[in-house]
Amino acid sequence: MPFKFERASIPDVILIDPTVYHDARGFFMETYKLSDFAALGIREPFIQHNHSRSGYGVLRGLHYQRNPKAQGKLLRVTEGEILDVAVDIRKGSPTYGKWVGAILSSKNQKMMYVPVGFAHGFLILSESADVLYSTTEEYSPQHDAGIFWNDPDIGIVWPMDNPSVSKKDTVLPRLKEVETGF
Repeated sequence: MPFKFERASIPDVILIDPTVYHDARGFFMETYKLSDFAALGIREPFIQHNHSRSGYGVLRGLHYQRNPKAQGKLLRVTEGEILDVAVDIRKGSPTYGKWVGAILSSKNQKMMYVPVGFAHGFLILSESADVLYSTTEEYSPQHDAGIFWNDPDIGIVWPMDNPSVSKKDTVLPRLKEVETGF
């Protein structure tokens, strides 16, 4: 199997360590294989692929889409380094309001699967970073939602105090103020 799957402290979030084959020409790795992911229980097809580039200190998130257009995400970094974060927003879940984070980088080649029912965000730790992510639903502006990136009730430990955040992300509500629908 070309992947090592590791369940995070919130078991539905999965860290993925792909097998990377290096030689004098460079490297090769599989970033997704339906049969391997399906064997782990990740059966949704990825139907949209996104690429973002951001500079040091940019924080994107915490975003999610409401039903019926909720998205699962598979993320990896092709250049640079990020702190990738997922927050469980499924009411009734034993880990509701808890978060998990992992360093994803072009050096460690790790990936993270964030399932439906989680808000997601990332912080750029390097001079810049290119983040590629695939989603299980297309972007839908009318289902777009989010939670304030620094919600004290969630308590994410971001490694910087004043990240660069979009105007939209500065006015997102706290988790206790929204009905996520999950």
